[in-house]
Order: sequence, then C-alpha cells, then structure tokens
Amino acid sequence: MIPITTYQSKKVALFGLGGSGLATAGALLAGGCDVVAWDDNPAGVENAKSRGIDVCDLRSCDFSKVSALVLAPGVPLTHPKPHWSVDLANAANVPIIGDIELFARERRKIAPDAPFIAITGTNGKSTTTALIAHILAHAGRDVQMGGNIGRAVLSLDALQPDRYYVVECSSYQIDLAPGLDAGVGILLNLSADHLDRHGDMENYSAIKKRLVDGAQIAVVGVDDKRCEKIAADLAQAGKTVIEISQRKMVSNGIYASGTGLIDGATGSKVADIANIGSLRGAHNAQNTAAAIAACRAVGLTNDEIQAGLRTFPGLVHRMEQVGHLDKVLFINDSKATNAEAAAPALASFDHIFWIAGGLAKDGGIEPLHQWFPRIAKAYLIGEAAPDFSATLSGEAEFEISGELEQAVTNAAHDAQLSDHSEPVVLLSPACASFDQFPNFEKRGYAFKDLAMGLEGFQPIEGASKW
Repeated sequence: MIPITTYQSKKVALFGLGGSGLATAGALLAGGCDVVAWDDNPAGVENAKSRGIDVCDLRSCDFSKVSALVLAPGVPLTHPKPHWSVDLANAANVPIIGDIELFARERRKIAPDAPFIAITGTNGKSTTTALIAHILAHAGRDVQMGGNIGRAVLSLDALQPDRYYVVECSSYQIDLAPGLDAGVGILLNLSADHLDRHGDMENYSAIKKRLVDGAQIAVVGVDDKRCEKIAADLAQAGKTVIEISQRKMVSNGIYASGTGLIDGATGSKVADIANIGSLRGAHNAQNTAAAIAACRAVGLTNDEIQAGLRTFPGLVHRMEQVGHLDKVLFINDSKATNAEAAAPALASFDHIFWIAGGLAKDGGIEPLHQWFPRIAKAYLIGEAAPDFSATLSGEAEFEISGELEQAVTNAAHDAQLSDHSEPVVLLSPACASFDQFPNFEKRGYAFKDLAMGLEGFQPIEGASKW
C-alpha cells in the first residue's frame, strides 16, 4: 500500500467502493486522513463498513469541511451527466480527483525521483504496460505495475526512490488527475472510444493528451492523425518527444521495419521481435516500439531490452500462447469482445480453427471479412452463432458448436488433421461473454482448462502473469 499523507488530518469524501475505491480509502486512512465514503450500491457500503471505513451518505455531508472529493474512475464526471456527488462537490468548490492524482501528489512529496512511466491510448496500453514492467523486472529493477491493469495504483508497494512504477491510465483516470506528471508518458494511439463518457472525440483526445502534456518525456505514436498532431504540438512547445511508428520511418524515435525496431536517429536496429510468439502481429510492433523508447529513457541498454522481449509471456487472455497439441498452437484471445478487438489475432495467423461467438456487439463479424480466407474452419458458440453462421456462409467452413467445450474438442481434432505447418486453434470470440460466462476472464480460463485437458497437450512454459 502507498499511504497518502498529502491529506493528513484533512477530511476527504470518497465515492465509489469497488476495488480501487477500497484501496484508495485504505491508503488515505493509512496516511492519517479523515475519510468519509459512500456508494450507490448498498453491498459496497456494507463491505466498506466491515473493513472499518467510515461510511455516510454524502448527500448529508457538509462539503464546506471537505478538502477533496475522491471519485472512483467508473463514476461519471461530466457525461452523460455528472453524478450527484460531483454536483455537490462542484457547488461547494471542492476539487474532484482520483487515485492516480493521489499517487502523483504523494510521489512528488515522498520520492520525486522514483521512475514513473504512465501509459495510455485507445488500444494496446495493457500489453505495452505489461511489456515495460516485464523488461524492467527481467533487467533486475524493482518494479511495481498497476493502475488500469492488475492492482489498483494505491495498493502498490510503498514509494521508494529506486522503485519503478509502471502505470496504465484510462481516460477516466486521466480525467481525474490534473497533476499527472510521469517521468515518461506514453500515448499510443487514438480512435473513437468511450464517447458516451467524454462527449465527443475532441474532448476524449484532449483528456488523453494530458498524460503526455504533464510528462517529462513524451512517447507518442504517430500512426494516426490526432496523435501525429499532438506529437508535433508538444515538440513545438519545447517538450522532449520520442515518436513511435509501426508504419513509417521517424527521425526522432523508434519505428518498425519488418520484425526489427529501428532507432530513427541512427538507423541502427535496437531490437528484433522475430520468433517472439507473444509479440506476434503488426499491432505489437507499436507496443514494442513504445516499450523500447520508455525503457531506454529510464536507462536500460539495448541488450537488456532485447533479453526482456525474448522472455515476455504476453498478457493473459490477449493473444496468449497456451500450448501445443503436436503441431497445433492454442491461442487464448478471450479479451477480444468485439470485431475490432479480434482483428489483430486473425491477422496474425495463416491457418485458423476459429472459436467465435457469445453475446454479439453491433455489426457482428462483418468487419472481419478481409480475414475470412485465413479461417480453415469456424466453431460458433453462444447466442451469436446463428448470425455469425449467416455472415460466414459461402466465405468459410463453419459449424455451430453451441458450447465452448464442444468447440475446443472439435477444433483440436480438425486442426490435428491439417497438413499446414502450424495450424492454430484460436479463441477470439468477437463477442461479450455474458450469455455463457460472467466475464471474458472466466471464458478464457475455461478455454485454457479445456485445452490442457486434451491428451498429449503441452503447456508453454512461462505462462502469462499479468
């Protein structure tokens, strides 16, 4: 835990008592703060009360005596309309902040030299965060990783000058962190997302930009127009900017050329991701470029970085290599809950026995049409199976398996009969899981358990830990 002493002996109101909210309340209490907390969910209130947290309906709170309202990131700040607790705080001119802001303030006070790498972007931020943390840890650094991935940021180990903090930041968290000041800030890319929460693309982009605005060194992907402009504006303002690209050469950063990652300033190769299965796919070139730029910025050598890349196991449920059955590779991409998220996996393999389906999103799998020639056969599960079968009809062979267990069994059997050099059984559902599983994690673990139960299955060593 990171005790928050910046509000010592002051009163702070906290709304939102999920995992990060409970961690925040504990950190504030450990730092000597007077915390009063609430949630719209009675079960959350009772849980907090059982943990010794002072709970009180904030509608009855005297906000004139409150120094800050700490808001859980999932609670609406501005759109579609402010939460009632936000209205109360605004009426009393009480600052509204989140756990990332508390972390940033405490770091400035306790350990301003502690290396702090913050990562955001519409896509790829979890993989990039995990990759950076892995490279640093493999190189012997004391690393803490959290934020929007894994552990809540204030549940990480206490601040120390030589402890590295690698923190994934969602747009919700950045919106509540006006003082965010990472040593290295990474903005990977921007595309339309969470517009119901942020109003429009302009506001969403502006919120994401805050992370690199406040960073000492800004690492910015330049493969989309919005980020390209952000990088140019930051450079013009005198900020140290490192550009990254998977599509074009850059002179002041890292770009991909095939499987090689090139230093644009020197033209020399700094790393190579050939034969690194966990970094397969063009989308991972940008993630790797960002990780290299960040790790070099905090002092790692190219050799240390390459060694870390070679041993990266990947993220659980995101193009996760599970293991082999003879020559058949099994990939768990359960986190792909819509067509856009499934596209990188389909683009990364040539001969796919594809398990897809669940609770369909708007548009179904039609956006994946360009990848259908790579599908040897599809195994359709859940509520989406009839609609997906209609889309695939005449485009790729398929069966309606119904349940995941039947799909894994049939896909494994058919893939073993393939004459391709590396057939792949791929769970990349392009659907939410809620018709058959409580979340995509449960679905992914079920897939892994079923695969590992196949006779002769060989798990890949060094399973994903993030």
